[in-house]
Amino acid sequence: MARIAGVDIPRDKPIWIALSYIYGIGPSLAMNILAKTGINYRKRTRELTDEEIQKIRQEVENYRVEGALRAEIQRNIKRLIDINSYRGIRHKLGLPVRGQRTRHNARTRKGPRGNIFARLKKKQG
Repeated sequence: MARIAGVDIPRDKPIWIALSYIYGIGPSLAMNILAKTGINYRKRTRELTDEEIQKIRQEVENYRVEGALRAEIQRNIKRLIDINSYRGIRHKLGLPVRGQRTRHNARTRKGPRGNIFARLKKKQG
């Protein structure tokens, strides 16, 4: 199993898909990396030689991926919260940030609804 940027990438997938297991690398960036290194994108990870893996590692080092990218995103969110921007307030309250409505949906951001039966029982009792 090849280890690139601290991530074990799967052996049985084509390399362009396997590279997308690294946080910050999607399909298009994976294809760009493979084009720059001159590696066939259809090759499976297990078919790569050590030299090819080393080339990929060196190319991935040129991009902000994994921990560095996660840290930068967290710093950006913290900055928005600190300056009390609208987006920062929405992050702080756990509500949708990008203009979505909250009247009917937004369950992913707002969390579970709570037990409706407990609320009904309170009203009756």
